[in-house]
Amino acid sequence: MSKIRTPLILVNFKTYSEATGRKAVELAKTAEKISLETEACIALAPQFVDIASIASTVSVPVFAQHIDPITPGSFTGHILPESIRETGAVGTLINHSERRLKLADIDATITRARESDLLSVVCANNATVSAAAAALKPNMIAVEPPELIGTGIPVSKAKPEVVSGTVDLVKRMNPDVVILCGAGITRGEDVAAALRLGTEGVLVASGVVKAKDPYKVLLEFAESITKP
Repeated sequence: MSKIRTPLILVNFKTYSEATGRKAVELAKTAEKISLETEACIALAPQFVDIASIASTVSVPVFAQHIDPITPGSFTGHILPESIRETGAVGTLINHSERRLKLADIDATITRARESDLLSVVCANNATVSAAAAALKPNMIAVEPPELIGTGIPVSKAKPEVVSGTVDLVKRMNPDVVILCGAGITRGEDVAAALRLGTEGVLVASGVVKAKDPYKVLLEFAESITKP
């Protein structure tokens, strides 16, 4: 999958002030430094306006936070997949809990991502939705119970059955899809626990972006997937 390999740490910058503009670029440089030091695959999902500056500055893969299932034309205010690809991004999040879509729109967005040579990461809140999304053949599924997002309570510990059940159901539906675990990931042991439950990486946000020392936290994450 392009520049992506597993285990993967995908950091969503959301619209946090700590990851906006110049701060976004500095955080991206931190992620690149750790990736080079540990050989961990770290990818970033910054705000749209920061994608180009980050993609042209660092070597780590960059994702959009959303795209719209449109083609070039009269769609003022929408996010064209081809424009995201032109910025240097390699993929996009789809259906994040803060940007929910209907199933038909998820399907159309995955298709447009594929046509635009973008990797697709579909977010889902439970095993059933994850399996339905997997049937649409995205590149990755990220299971994130929304009630745990931003709480600091990792899904891998609070709801391990959600993760293990999702892995089982999704792999039966689509054995080729990569499964990530999100929501409440704040420590290296959370990342390790997610991998033990059968996932192939994590989707994180505030645990890194709003940390007092993002370098320390992200390094701990990276070491948890690279050290035996």
